[in-house]
Amino acid sequence: MSDDISDRLWAPHSVDETRKIYADWAERYDADVAAWGYATPARLALALRLSGANVDKPVLDYGCGTGLAGMALKAVGFDVIDGTDISAEMLEKAQSRDAYRQVWLGVPGDLGHIKAGDYPIIAASGVISLGAAPPETLDLLVAAMAPGNLLGFSFNDATLADRSYTDRLDIACLAPDIELVFEEHGPHLPAKNMMSTVYVLKKT
Repeated sequence: MSDDISDRLWAPHSVDETRKIYADWAERYDADVAAWGYATPARLALALRLSGANVDKPVLDYGCGTGLAGMALKAVGFDVIDGTDISAEMLEKAQSRDAYRQVWLGVPGDLGHIKAGDYPIIAASGVISLGAAPPETLDLLVAAMAPGNLLGFSFNDATLADRSYTDRLDIACLAPDIELVFEEHGPHLPAKNMMSTVYVLKKT
């Protein structure tokens, strides 16, 4: 996969198109994003710590890809991390890392066996974005929160420019039991001149 992959990332795709992009990219993904300076996983992991996340509680790494976000979570002290992704090829890479208790192949738009409160901490690094998971994914993850739970996620610049994503966030924050406890714009893919905003929501 050449660097031209970046030209296809931040545009609307069907689920099948998204799966094919990441299946084809799985072997080179880590090397490519490292070359681009991928900073969001570490920023998101730190944001969860700064928001008061208990490192002894289980974390769901939603859209875990090859496991870079899991490694970032592990690096700041989280110990019990489970990962799920819709790409079998990416998930195979994640499974080989010493970051996860377990990983499983997910179904788009469905959390399967997960019930509200099963994971006190949910992380979705670079997942809910234009060209990847659709905006309603935010609703899905918010619905999986129980009182006291935290949800950390990111919107890159392309996603921030798409009202279908930012409107979902605005609606989520209007709920009386949802509080935005962290928001920071910063590096995402510096080599691509792409920034991202990291958010942490808390259910009260």
